[in-house]
Amino acid sequence: MSQTTSAQFTVGKLDAGMALLLTEDYQLIEFPSVLLPRGVVLGSVVNIDVCRDRETEKRQRNDFRDLQDEILKAFGSNTPKPPHIRIGHTTQTWAVIEWDPLDLASAELRSLHLYRDDQRMMQPMPQTLELANSVAAVKSTGLDVDHSYDFKIEMRTSAGTFFSNTITVKTHALDNLSGIRVCFGDCDSQDEIDSLKETLARIGASYTDTVSLDITHLVARYKTGPAYEAALRYNIPIVKPDWILACEANAKLQPAIKFSLE
Repeated sequence: MSQTTSAQFTVGKLDAGMALLLTEDYQLIEFPSVLLPRGVVLGSVVNIDVCRDRETEKRQRNDFRDLQDEILKAFGSNTPKPPHIRIGHTTQTWAVIEWDPLDLASAELRSLHLYRDDQRMMQPMPQTLELANSVAAVKSTGLDVDHSYDFKIEMRTSAGTFFSNTITVKTHALDNLSGIRVCFGDCDSQDEIDSLKETLARIGASYTDTVSLDITHLVARYKTGPAYEAALRYNIPIVKPDWILACEANAKLQPAIKFSLE
């Protein structure tokens, strides 16, 4: 129930937007003249009734509480989940680290950083749009042969900073040829490519039909074709087919520069 308070005032001054009202004990208060009754002039006596609207207060409190619940449900119930990384492909001198699309909840991605042995690496990371649609990956290069490294990813968001799991990657020894993964460019014939594929199977290596982040070499005899152009863009070594034969003959990884098509 609302309680009403009434007070009596005498109009002491009238301006365009504000009136000065005089109380019975000669105190002055300012009052918006637009709220005064029509026809009020200097010296008019007015009664002002003030009451508390408790129903409106209750309704506003309930509306505000409902809004808080909606905000909590939309932004506070779900938080970003730390990325989960795994080993993509490993060779003697580099490793590919992969992770699935990030779960950011309602937060915004600020940045991603790769850590190697607890040291932050200054290298480009996949863009935000790539992360939202498919598996993302980053290649860490310049690694020592037959050496173990710990990797993790730092994800900075508008909701805080999250670290992924830590994985241990050991690079291959020179006599471990399983890390070789090639793509074939333009060669003399399909028979030559088929023969090279058989050689790869014997040494435990693999091949793929497209140039991607995790291939180690492009094998070709001619500087033509889309695979050759893609290998140039990604800075992938381009070698002659003899390189594969040399790896098998010596039972260890051979320097690409000796067989470079360039």
